Amino acid sequence: QVQLAESGGDSVQAGGSLRLSCIASTTTLCLAWLRQAPGKEREDVATISLDGRTTYAASVKGRFTISLDNTKKNLYLQMNNLKPDDTAMYYCAARSSTYCILGAAFPIVGQGTQVTVSS
Repeated sequence: QVQLAESGGDSVQAGGSLRLSCIASTTTLCLAWLRQAPGKEREDVATISLDGRTTYAASVKGRFTISLDNTKKNLYLQMNNLKPDDTAMYYCAARSSTYCILGAAFPIVGQGTQVTVSS
């Protein structure tokens, strides 16, 4: 089973940028970034398939970019123009399926990295 380790979370001011990273122990067909804010349900942020197809939540489209490096084991989330509503614990997640879109089940989830955006 793939293991995931996130990093890159920090506290930033609104309008700032952060890049989250996730190292996967092995390649997998579908990776994603999820987030959960206090008192809210977990939300799918973005997905990327092994062949590079991506999907984004409407709330982050145009501001966030998900990507994989050439090894297909390093996942990134570039977050620009951050807003206080982006404050959450961000999780890297994986599923062994080519069905790789928002709303799919992601049974493998990392420990998370905290992003805090102040106004």
